[in-house]
Amino acid sequence: MTDTGNIISAVSEEDVERLTRISVGQLRYWDRTGFFTPSLADENRRLVHSRIYTLRDVVCLKILNTIRNESKVPLQHLREVRERLLHLGEDMWAKITLYILNRRVAFFNPETDQKEDIVSGQGILQIPLRVVSGDMQQAVRSLRERDSATIGQITRYRGTANNRPVVAGTRIPIKSIKAFNEAGYSIDQIREQYPILTAEDIRAALAYGEAA
Repeated sequence: MTDTGNIISAVSEEDVERLTRISVGQLRYWDRTGFFTPSLADENRRLVHSRIYTLRDVVCLKILNTIRNESKVPLQHLREVRERLLHLGEDMWAKITLYILNRRVAFFNPETDQKEDIVSGQGILQIPLRVVSGDMQQAVRSLRERDSATIGQITRYRGTANNRPVVAGTRIPIKSIKAFNEAGYSIDQIREQYPILTAEDIRAALAYGEAA
């Protein structure tokens, strides 16, 4: 994969935690309960890196963090908001400007020309807090800038992948890369599964002699 736009638009749940301040535990709970599912999720969530988020996902989650964790809007209310806005698509949270008032979510309704509570439809008079997202693309790009010294290197980190060898600068186990190779995946196809990896990383993983 050589498309830079695609490379920086897919991130792991650990990266999402750093970008949005939503914990991995909360991300998995939202996924498990159907509130927010990563766009590139594998059906088997037990697989390594089975939850991959797109740039669109990260922007939506950044907004959700402001709504849920900073403005303390109840999750049940957000589920109701989601149902009302589902016709806008899964990236509904980023498509319109949302406002927070008294721990409820509102938006500007062009049909009535006023701000309304999304769930109740009741008009609001006060000017609430506007929810905005930062430059997520730049943040993801910065996150993706690995130390050049780690390219093509294999290492072990205590507490990562059960102490199994991984590609340096990532949490991707050598065992997973070899499994794709044994299944007939080319180096380019493996990079599609793990956009953060370089061809040099993959070749080093495949050449790694220790049982991974």
